[in-house]
Amino acid sequence: MISKDTLLFLDDLKENNYRDWFQANQDRYAGFKKEYKQITEAFIAELSKSDSTLSHLEFKDCSFRINKDIRFSKDKSPYKTNMGIWISPGSKSDNLAGYYVHIEKGAGFIAAGIHMPDANDLKKIRREIDGFYEDLEEIVAALEFKKLYNGLDSDEKNTLKTSPKDYDKDHPAIAFLKLKSFTATAKLSDKDFTSKDFITETAKKLLVLKPLVDFLNRGLTTE
Repeated sequence: MISKDTLLFLDDLKENNYRDWFQANQDRYAGFKKEYKQITEAFIAELSKSDSTLSHLEFKDCSFRINKDIRFSKDKSPYKTNMGIWISPGSKSDNLAGYYVHIEKGAGFIAAGIHMPDANDLKKIRREIDGFYEDLEEIVAALEFKKLYNGLDSDEKNTLKTSPKDYDKDHPAIAFLKLKSFTATAKLSDKDFTSKDFITETAKKLLVLKPLVDFLNRGLTTE
């Protein structure tokens, strides 16, 4: 579970997102970091029971600095106000699919897959879909997948208006091939965060997406 202290720290940081307040609350930030590490390591351990490709990961591979990169952002508030956990066999710096947990009051969610892969990786994924789209159709048609995630995420931001280059508009998997991101997402409630079963129940939901993660990584790692 996530402690009330951590959730309150994030709430207060959202209301006081400037350096002086942050510096004056270093003791609270230290408590946040300690729990961030504990929660992340607990997720790694729980997911690794069913996905051995994650067993080598450490906290540093799956966590994010609290400082935001504001160089190109209109929002100049300096600190992130959520706890984000990215668990992928390739770690944060490699372009492999994985699992994500977003802890933020009123805006929590879980997801898995790969978000906006670069052009070369996108070609690899589309090649995998082209050759084995029946596998992907079976994954998204699975009862638990549909119940929890209701298909792959799709909107006008991550979907081409026309068929991608080299693929016919009548391809049987054209709906998949037109995607630019390959993720599935489900919301987390604030009650989920404080549940004593938060880690195990959330990991169970994420592992429903393991076949999707495996499918995407098969395409990304096959020459």
